[in-house]
Amino acid sequence: MKQQLRLMAVHAHPDDESSKGAATMAKYVSEGVDVLVATCTGGERGSILNPKLQGDPYIEEHIHEVRAREMEEARQILGVRQAWLGFVDSGLPEGDPLPPLPEGCFAVQDVAEAAEPLVRLIREFRPQVITTYDENGGYPHPDHIMTHKISMVAFDAAGDPERYPDSGPAWQPQKLYYNQGFNRPRTVALHEGLLERGLESPYGEWLERWKSIQREERTLTTYVPCDEFFEIRDKALIAHATQIDPDGGWFRVPMDVQREVWPTEEYELARSLVDTSIPEDDLFAGIREN
Repeated sequence: MKQQLRLMAVHAHPDDESSKGAATMAKYVSEGVDVLVATCTGGERGSILNPKLQGDPYIEEHIHEVRAREMEEARQILGVRQAWLGFVDSGLPEGDPLPPLPEGCFAVQDVAEAAEPLVRLIREFRPQVITTYDENGGYPHPDHIMTHKISMVAFDAAGDPERYPDSGPAWQPQKLYYNQGFNRPRTVALHEGLLERGLESPYGEWLERWKSIQREERTLTTYVPCDEFFEIRDKALIAHATQIDPDGGWFRVPMDVQREVWPTEEYELARSLVDTSIPEDDLFAGIREN
């Protein structure tokens, strides 16, 4: 009897699941994989980024509830399950020097204590594969960095019955990946692909900024073909109406160009307890065989 394959995607805020690995999740759902999104915070300190909704008094007063409804709509579009870990959004500090983070927010929690709800969820859901962010958070938002920290603790602790003994029977995930969808090779390929077709690229300034930043190139180990699900990805992202402008840069690359030039989503294999060969095209490589 085949074991049910299960994937857990750990994200900092509602909307992150739709901008990072969403097509991958939709692909696996279509194949019968059980997919659960763990959302660390409610996104209640996030800005309203869609200019069409800025200044709306109801949204500003009820941002937590609004973002929860957006998350539910995106969840249904992707076909995944979703759980809240219950932490409070830390916000993105701005200024020089940076102000202190708000008292009680996610990023100031003790890492060992903050990992407990995730350990509990892993033991309940029993995923073979977990995706999360790298040590830089993908970008240096304090909640993204904290998401990385608790994910690393929980990956190891969930399988150890002596750690968090009151958080359910031990379960050891087999693989952990970092989302690396915003990578330089993909961005360059799409930029050049647009210019070759005589189309305007939204990535020119982005690539120029990239040159000025001392940024470590990540190792891309896993390329999941999922271009059939790019429309679902975009629909889920648009469901987060406060966070995305449907007429903005996210959607300026024609779908046919995306599919032809770069039909995958990329990951960095950070931990594996099974044998696998790099590069991979499947997050469950080495698990399906066993």
